[in-house]
Parts: sequence; C-alpha cells; structure tokens
Amino acid sequence: MQTTDYLAEIIAELKRTADLLLNDEVEQLVDAILSAKKIFVAGAGRSGFMAKAFAMRMMHMGQDAYVIGETVTPGYEKEDLLILGSGSGETKSLVSLAEKAQSIGGKVAAVTIHPESTIGKLSDITVKIPAQAKSETNGAYKTIQPMGSLFEQSLLLIYDAIVLKLMEKQEQDGVKMYGKHANLE
Repeated sequence: MQTTDYLAEIIAELKRTADLLLNDEVEQLVDAILSAKKIFVAGAGRSGFMAKAFAMRMMHMGQDAYVIGETVTPGYEKEDLLILGSGSGETKSLVSLAEKAQSIGGKVAAVTIHPESTIGKLSDITVKIPAQAKSETNGAYKTIQPMGSLFEQSLLLIYDAIVLKLMEKQEQDGVKMYGKHANLE
C-alpha cells in the first residue's frame, strides 16, 4: 500500500467513529464546561497530549482551563470540572484523580472507550468513543492503526468539535481567540 492509501483508511476509520458518537453525550460535556468555574484536563501518554491541546484552545476562548500536573495549575474546587481522556478508563493515576475530584464535590467527565470502566463509573458525564482499545486485536471497531491511535485521534477531533460548539455558544471566532495566543515565541 502507498502512504496515501494508509491515510485514506485512517480518515475512513475516523469517519466511522464520528458517525457512531452520541451527540447527547458530547452536548452534556459542552454544557458542563460552560457551567464550570474552572476546567481541568488530564490523560496519560498520547491522550495527555490531546488534553493539553484542548486546554490550550479553551484558554484561547477565555476559559479558566488547566492541565493537571503543571506547576501553574490551581486547586480544584466543587464548582469545577475535571475531564479525563482514557481509552481503557482504568489508568491508575487518572482513577486517583477522579476519586479525589469526586471527594471534593466537583464534576468529573470521562471521554473513553469503556464507559463501564472505573473512571466511567466515577464520572458524572461520559462520552463514549467507539474505537479499538490498544490491547485489543479483534473487536467491533477494528483498525489498521497500532495500539490506541484511533482513540487518540478521535479524542483530539472530539475536543476540537467541542471547541467549535463552545465558540458558537459564546459567539467567539478565531480572530478574538488569536488575541490570547502566545506572543513570546
């Protein structure tokens, strides 16, 4: 296969995943973001990179958005929202974060392949990404991609779609957002 054939297949897999998403789940997350005082995001590995990209865009929109583990991240309070991206929903460090946020009284949202997972059960909101887990070789959402690539790509696209919805609801555009873009580069 040529490289462009692989790209076409990846795009087809992403389209299939997007077609299977439940809009109501994503809308619940949008509403929770809009009602939260502060938004905290976390993920492990590549899912963590997607969370950082999401927090950056929310910051560009003027949201108080933070990445767990950064030195400038403030304390979590009961008016806040924690969004966890985890394919398995069982990543120990993220389970601990969900438990801590729940004990404080804030909201927890999981974006995961497995809403029935530990993180899913600890969450007030779950968004299911219909993708193959990195440990699966056969399943309903078979992919040509290695490990959790389909989940991680879908995670970024869902986060970007949420940003677009937030922009619509807050009457924002890219020009306004660019005003908050880093200028010491």
